[in-house]
Amino acid sequence: MTNINYQYDGLETVIDFVRWGGSLFKRAKLFFGHGTDNAFDDARVLVFYALNLPQQVPETYWQARLSPEEKRQVTELFKHRIESRKPTAYLTGEAWFAGMRFIVNESTLVPRSPIAELIATEFQNWVEVEQVHRVLDLCTGSGCIGIASLQALPYAQVDLADISPQALVVAQQNIDLYDLNESVRAVESDLFSNLQGQKYDLILSNPPYVDEIEMNALPDEFRQEPQLGLAAGEDGLDLVRRILAEAAEHLTEEGVLIVEVGVSQFYLEQAYPELPFYWFEFEQGGEGVFAIHKTELDVFQEILEARVQP
Repeated sequence: MTNINYQYDGLETVIDFVRWGGSLFKRAKLFFGHGTDNAFDDARVLVFYALNLPQQVPETYWQARLSPEEKRQVTELFKHRIESRKPTAYLTGEAWFAGMRFIVNESTLVPRSPIAELIATEFQNWVEVEQVHRVLDLCTGSGCIGIASLQALPYAQVDLADISPQALVVAQQNIDLYDLNESVRAVESDLFSNLQGQKYDLILSNPPYVDEIEMNALPDEFRQEPQLGLAAGEDGLDLVRRILAEAAEHLTEEGVLIVEVGVSQFYLEQAYPELPFYWFEFEQGGEGVFAIHKTELDVFQEILEARVQP
């Protein structure tokens, strides 16, 4: 690693430390993609966290001078970010998704799904908001997708399902954070295994979908995240195949399945050329999210079951 000088003599203001942190991060060749996409935004998050500042502040705050203790705290965060390669969200214990703050730790992926944009558009007319009474967030991790979906679907009861007990502890913390215990519950389940008899108007899922080649090429920051939430076999479709084969049984007659598969979209279209996937386009970045109706899944049910790998 390039030698990093952590001396901050002459630095006084918020903007001084954000600029310095961004320069340090660029010199250290850090990777971004966990809520920020560049060195200076990443530095800003850490500086604002250390100073207990909200995400948005008036410009005058950027000229505020740091106390000696604040300077030390900010520098320690910068040093930890560089030497550990931990995503900034793990250092602060929080991440923002769909305009909401969520608790995160190393047991969960850092929220970054483009499904946030679908929530903002009320799922682009794929559902009738007033008719959505039950929602499943499958492979929920921190619970961010399911909890945030209530912004668009205020009449829904939401199940957050995940195979990881550690992730569900975090999901429950986020349920508590927003006082949603009456409308949201966390369920330990290997996909649909503990959801027998449950039916949903909308199933949302950001499952593991990283293929072997991509897993082997991941930057250090992504290797800090739980592999359980990323790796999905040779073509990235191990879990997606099971979801497609089992989802219809858990959807109401007008139900919709929305799944993120990222760059594995290429493999999915090759594996299921018959299926009429609808692929969303995103204005704010992101790719590889499809929607499909229960009625369409029903038509191809035999094919879906036959293509689940043993």
